[in-house]
Amino acid sequence: MFKPKGIMPALVTPFKKNGDQFDEECMRSLVNYCLESGVHGVVPCGTTGEFVNMTVEERRRVIDVVVDEVNGRVPVVAGAGASGTDQALDMVQYARDAGADAALVVTPYYLKPTNRGLYEHYYKIASNVDLPIILYNIPQCTGLPTPWQMVEDLAHVPGIVGIKDSSGQLSLILTILEKVRDKIDVMCGHDEVVMAALAAGANGAILASANFIPDIWVEMYNSVKNGNLQRARELQYSVQKIARITVASGAVGTKEALKMIGIEVGPVRLPLSVGGELTYEAREELRLDLEKIGKIKPKRVRFEIEERILEERFHAVSITPDVIRDFKLRVGEALAGDGAEVAHIDLMVGVKEGPVGDAYARAKATPTPGHEPLVAILEPNVLVKPVTLMVPTVLIKNMRQASMVYGPAQAGVAKAVADSVADGSIPRGGIEDIVIIANVFVHPSAVDRQRVYINNYKAMRHAIRRAIEERPSADEVVENKDRSKHPFKYTP
Repeated sequence: MFKPKGIMPALVTPFKKNGDQFDEECMRSLVNYCLESGVHGVVPCGTTGEFVNMTVEERRRVIDVVVDEVNGRVPVVAGAGASGTDQALDMVQYARDAGADAALVVTPYYLKPTNRGLYEHYYKIASNVDLPIILYNIPQCTGLPTPWQMVEDLAHVPGIVGIKDSSGQLSLILTILEKVRDKIDVMCGHDEVVMAALAAGANGAILASANFIPDIWVEMYNSVKNGNLQRARELQYSVQKIARITVASGAVGTKEALKMIGIEVGPVRLPLSVGGELTYEAREELRLDLEKIGKIKPKRVRFEIEERILEERFHAVSITPDVIRDFKLRVGEALAGDGAEVAHIDLMVGVKEGPVGDAYARAKATPTPGHEPLVAILEPNVLVKPVTLMVPTVLIKNMRQASMVYGPAQAGVAKAVADSVADGSIPRGGIEDIVIIANVFVHPSAVDRQRVYINNYKAMRHAIRRAIEERPSADEVVENKDRSKHPFKYTP
């Protein structure tokens, strides 16, 4: 009997550019990328695979392609869930005939059956198809949690060999392990708690982020298996933000991450979208963290500033130009955080002998009362380079508000500029030639100084990248025009 174990990516479903057709070639490439990274199995047509937005014929074709491309190298666990028992049974039967090693069957969704209906759903499927069944608990999507008591009952049903728990509740995983670890295998499906689940005794993990960082999860699995928990903890910490963003955004974040590392998988299907489940802020954070762990490699980019040509190692993705020129005026904008401590930055970057340099001189010479500019400093008496002028967007009315703006917000802006020079986003050889002006929004009711610092740091980092890469492009603006609004449109 098949026993699920190890790291298995919950494969995305690649679509053609307009999203209307399954992209078989890209799916084969993705499968091979994952297998070359050492995964122990693959799972097509699951939640990350957008199975609910696919026709039955499409799902069948995806299973056929994956089984064919894997060609017995690792097990294939086919996503075969449906809200109706007969529909799920048909998909499991098809998965068996296609050559899958097991089927992943999600808790029935939408109509939310009682425990009796839930038991009969799985019992009928397992009793009528000679294919190993893995239960799939993901209450944040189905609206129906699978209680541990139900898992304990179903563990006695022949043909049910495991459960994938994506609830993220370690207490539930531990209870299931306590009750049924000698009967069925437990797979973690929540990227944020993988190390803890493995250390507790889970047999492996089926993960969305294993599409694009499979090697890290495989190393973690092996580390736990070999008793090296310190290394496993370090790996979990290194990808925790990535895991958090992936869990929150599902297929959207997973596909964006794959594109960032150079694996084309096409768009998600409506109603999912970038800017929705994956916010633009989270997309920028995802990119920065993929850079930190070495998944996005720096490449040589040429900067042309005035008459000088500079080369810098830049963590480039597909949207990054090979040559960055015309530094008379570049603009960037970014939002970070939420609530009272939200940060919004509009900035201009340009050479000193140009319109930005002129604006810098005027702002310093004739400051607007209540919007007095401040030159950003890294520490007392040390100006950040390039010289950066920070201008409050909101009228400063009292000392507490001034303290927030000129204190943690200023510190975050300065650190972001310094880090952008350090990582090559701003060319080191040009820091004496350019100047930055940043309009900084800090809400008058902000009280958490640490969040003000962090949010302004993030917003400034993202705004600089966007200015340097000239994003959003005209194509991006047109693509997102129906989903866009100013972040403070509805704020007095």
